[in-house]
Amino acid sequence: MLSLAYSFGFRKGELLTLKVGDVDLLTGTIRLQTSKNGEPRQVNLTGETRQLLSACVVGKSPEQPVFTRNGKAVSDFRGAWDNATKAAGCPDLLFHDLRRSAVRNMVRGGIPEVVCMRISGHKTRAVFDRYNIVSERDLADAAQKIESASQLSYRQAKVAESEETTKSVQDVTIQ
Repeated sequence: MLSLAYSFGFRKGELLTLKVGDVDLLTGTIRLQTSKNGEPRQVNLTGETRQLLSACVVGKSPEQPVFTRNGKAVSDFRGAWDNATKAAGCPDLLFHDLRRSAVRNMVRGGIPEVVCMRISGHKTRAVFDRYNIVSERDLADAAQKIESASQLSYRQAKVAESEETTKSVQDVTIQ
């Protein structure tokens, strides 16, 4: 569950209602039938999530839940979540925070925002923007990219100017 929430921004409810029949390991996709916004969506799995899901669905029928404990559907994992976050040294982390992390990771990974919205299930730009938080690091990275682009443009202009000068000299020499 953690890997799916962190990778794709799936909501807790979407994961808890996920059925084995919604997972297609051959094509490497998940089809979420239910979501908060009421619209189903399909997501392509990463290698890691595909491998983890294959272990969750083995031996189960299509109508069974993907996430089970002792043969019963997982319906609440607050205790396990609290224990895991305390052990990791971040006791205030909410499961829903993984959704925000997924959005930020996708955007920082260069995935177009419209694609990120389709994966995470955000219907509106306004809500998506609340998850795509800009940090000081993002601003510093932007400044570095601006500087790099500016230097590249300057070098390209100098090369073009040099080529134009060379062409002019050649034209004068030929005449």
